[in-house]
Amino acid sequence: MAIAYLDGPRLRRALQAGLHRLLSDQEFLNKINVFPVADGDTGTNLGLTAQFILNATQASDTREVGDALSEIADAALDGARGNSGAIVAQFFHGLADSCAGAQRLCPADLARALSAASEYARSAVEEPREGTLLTITRVLADQAQELVERGHDDFATLLPRAMPGLEAALTATTTQLDELRRANVVDAGAAGLVDIVRGIVRLIETGERSSVDDIRLHGDLPEVLGDSDGSAELRYCTECFVNGFELDSRRLREQLTAMGNSLVLAGSHRKLKVHIHTDSPSRVFELAASYGQISGEKVDDMQRQTHARRERHPVAVVTDSAADLPEAEFERLDIHMVPIRVHLGDRSYLDKVTISADEFYRQLADGVTPLNTSQPPPGDFRRTYEFLVSHFDDVLSVQLTGQVSGTLQAARSAADRMPDGQRVHVVDSRNVSLGQGLVTLAAAECAHAGMSIEAIQERLRSDVIPATRTYAMVRDLTYAVRGGRVPGYVKQIAELLRLTVILRVTDDGDVKARGALLGRRNALRRFARFLEKRMDPSLTYRLAIGHGAAPDDACWLMQRLLSNTPRVDLHYLTELGSALGVHGGPGLIVVAVQTIPDGGLSVTAPA
Repeated sequence: MAIAYLDGPRLRRALQAGLHRLLSDQEFLNKINVFPVADGDTGTNLGLTAQFILNATQASDTREVGDALSEIADAALDGARGNSGAIVAQFFHGLADSCAGAQRLCPADLARALSAASEYARSAVEEPREGTLLTITRVLADQAQELVERGHDDFATLLPRAMPGLEAALTATTTQLDELRRANVVDAGAAGLVDIVRGIVRLIETGERSSVDDIRLHGDLPEVLGDSDGSAELRYCTECFVNGFELDSRRLREQLTAMGNSLVLAGSHRKLKVHIHTDSPSRVFELAASYGQISGEKVDDMQRQTHARRERHPVAVVTDSAADLPEAEFERLDIHMVPIRVHLGDRSYLDKVTISADEFYRQLADGVTPLNTSQPPPGDFRRTYEFLVSHFDDVLSVQLTGQVSGTLQAARSAADRMPDGQRVHVVDSRNVSLGQGLVTLAAAECAHAGMSIEAIQERLRSDVIPATRTYAMVRDLTYAVRGGRVPGYVKQIAELLRLTVILRVTDDGDVKARGALLGRRNALRRFARFLEKRMDPSLTYRLAIGHGAAPDDACWLMQRLLSNTPRVDLHYLTELGSALGVHGGPGLIVVAVQTIPDGGLSVTAPA
């Protein structure tokens, strides 16, 4: 049957078939991802981008092809993830701009639009390389143009006849980049675009959507790990949107170039998507904010992702940044983190990623700029889960207690919406800060020991969580009142009586005042005695102390407790993040204690 034109409905049906083919191939694309960084997330990123486009096509009923492409381009930009996702978004923007106002497309129209879209995609990349997705966009455009010039005016034959040249170009990518040649794979981003075309061709030829039984060029490959050390040259894959009027993309590109590599700048003069690999995400966001309103800030740790691909234990452990753990422990046990959001006036930051503890407490003490925190959106959790389920059998996500934050619900919402949601297991730590950190630490140690997901969950539920307690000495209740955690009258009484309030996390995960120290002098010594009375010298403990811009006090307290606690299995000292720090302010001291069994799973909780 001849297909003389494409309108909105026909375009959407074709693209849906192509996107389903891509979505079915995510795991394979992750496995062959070695360029530009072997972080194993190209399939995940393209899948997330495709899902946004798919949702837009399913919600649309416009009949004009130009309007349909405009909707698709906007959705692609909104959902663009990673280097390949940003390039695909710019490719669709090129198609949309070339077809603006068109009601229908004939094959010659599509060939011209594909040429423009290929140029758009190439212009978005700071350093275009052959052997990548860009090569496939150019070959697709060239094939379409050549076929039209030879008299093919039927969509039923145009793309099927273009496929051999496209497949040959994809195979050739293996020899065009050193990274691909060493791994003997094709480029993952290029393969993703070819997947879309394969899906459309299958629909044309059989009337069916593609599925996972399509032929792979290299068969079922083992996971490719890239270079020997597996490390990324720059650490963070950084993305954001810039919204404004008449955005100067050329100048922004020039300034971003000095901050990293793999730069892709996609979109229009009203909305730009920034993608860059950098060691300074905060500088990227600051620069972007000078051009317009920024949103959708995202930072992925590519070094940690690359290391995760090399791990062979079956369970990955994730937490949110409310869990206060030293960076060394995150690295040692391959713990992944989803940052909470810190809002300073009209600027937003990613806790522990784009704002340091020093800067956070300086701003908090200043008191001039309104400051608060918010839970990560479900999309942040879902992006992390999508990556991890492609490399691990199960994902265990240990969250901030649901009694004080919506973070737990955001994590559960993300897990529930995933196709492989049954492989993501969200756990309420029933704790905050250092206590949440100790629970996460135990979970990661169990994972590294090779325990099953069921065994780890049971260990946390029966032994670890009930054995973990967190205490805080709050010198100034101003911040807790400001954040709504403590009534104003409590602060007035504490100041009148010169009390230093002690907070404790309750058994159900709430944070309550559980004592007060008389007088402000020697409060730290009194706090130490308060803790020592609740620690049994016959038990073995893990001990964690955190501080809000008070390192000397934290060091003194650690030495005091270690000298009076004969059996300490592990201890660490760290700066506190924003989740609890925003309510405790500078001078806040937090202590978490966790009892450890001497040889069994039965644990006695501290008082």
